[in-house]
Amino acid sequence: MKVDQSIMRWQGFNIDVLVKIFQSLDSIELTSSVAHVCRAWRTAACDPIHWKVFDLSKLESIFIKTPIQPYVYVAEQSDKFLTRLLKISLNLSQGNIRSLIFHFNLYLRDDQLAYIAERCPQLRRLVMPAWNRITKNTICEAIRTWKDLESLTMPSLANTSYLLEEISKNCNNFRELKIMGPCHVSFADSMVAFLPRLKILSLRCSVLLKEALLIILEGLKNLEVLNISHCLLIESWNVDGPLVPANLNDESILNAASRLREFLTCTKEPCTLCQRVIEDEGLMRWYKYEEGLWKQDEVASLSL
Repeated sequence: MKVDQSIMRWQGFNIDVLVKIFQSLDSIELTSSVAHVCRAWRTAACDPIHWKVFDLSKLESIFIKTPIQPYVYVAEQSDKFLTRLLKISLNLSQGNIRSLIFHFNLYLRDDQLAYIAERCPQLRRLVMPAWNRITKNTICEAIRTWKDLESLTMPSLANTSYLLEEISKNCNNFRELKIMGPCHVSFADSMVAFLPRLKILSLRCSVLLKEALLIILEGLKNLEVLNISHCLLIESWNVDGPLVPANLNDESILNAASRLREFLTCTKEPCTLCQRVIEDEGLMRWYKYEEGLWKQDEVASLSL
């Protein structure tokens, strides 16, 4: 059969044209399909413009919760898929990733995080996955690699001082932090001790102790923007009884917050999201709500 030579083969497309077309694909599509078609497509898929942001915010592990550490069991096929995806993607990225975004229900292993740190040395923004299977040593080693880190979104931890200390020692440009979980006094103390140059902090949709809020407002002298929208502000943490709400219009809070460029609170009446925070007792169960709701933030630079 005679082939019409006027028909251009896919691999004959101009690389710049392919790069433009591939910009419409997400990270998983780029990795799992087009990069394997031919050499020209792979070259186009490696262009740095595709890898400024590596977004895995739609990828969740297949898992079940367990009563013993690490309190989660991840299916083997889920782990294998993630490992393969990371190896292909980070090879294509050629070290150009600046922002790395994970879903909160993606459970990384130590070896996966270590590989990411090795292959993403220029990382500036990190939206962390679940902590359950990541050890202290591994996350600290990763932070030491990310000298250019500026922004971190992270789940709450019982003990955060070691992590914030590593950031203070290794990340001179760090300026932006978002906590997805409760903010206790110890957490606030750690931020004041180790992140005195912090500019932007978001604690939205979580339970927040009034004492912790005052520590932040009075101790973080360089803070410019604080977002506590939809927070459940409480006087004290009562494990055996109901949470006692605090008054956001307390004079001590308003006076301390007056120096900020932006002090973001919820002004809607009524507010569906505030009601959900109350129903979840400040521990948001994001899986119950609209897909992607967890990505939102009143601070534009923290919204996904």
